[in-house]
Amino acid sequence: MSAHPSPKLTDPVQLLAFGFGSGLAPKAPGTVGTLAALPLYWLMASQPLWIYSLIVIAAALLGIWICDRASAALKVHDHPGIVWDEFVGVWIALWAVPAEPLWIVAGFLVFRVFDIVKPWPIGWLDQHARGGFGIMIDDIVAGVLACLTLHLALTFGGGL
Repeated sequence: MSAHPSPKLTDPVQLLAFGFGSGLAPKAPGTVGTLAALPLYWLMASQPLWIYSLIVIAAALLGIWICDRASAALKVHDHPGIVWDEFVGVWIALWAVPAEPLWIVAGFLVFRVFDIVKPWPIGWLDQHARGGFGIMIDDIVAGVLACLTLHLALTFGGGL
């Protein structure tokens, strides 16, 4: 990650974009960022689903602006340390899923697989969408596909 400029974590926008510093991990910053999002998920999961949904929608919309501003400040599109998109993606993946360790681990793993492998349309969006929207949209779609996968497992998997 040394080839990329370092963020200024004293700037609240960059602090959020870099997942409170979790995106500075020297290896696998996206995975570390996703892990860092789980304690916040745990806090949000106790809320009624409509409140959880509003928080995630707000985080996604705000994330477009946050990621755009951080990218512009660093002069790097989708700096590998920007992990706010992973935060939002895993929160989407865990939408309306039981807040139990098995399902949280499953959500983490399924989201990471979609985010890393980037099947269509995730890979296409990753390559073609730009700016803050481009940084966010592939992880949002990965989160939606992970969420659908988890809900299929909940419905047809006998609760695992």
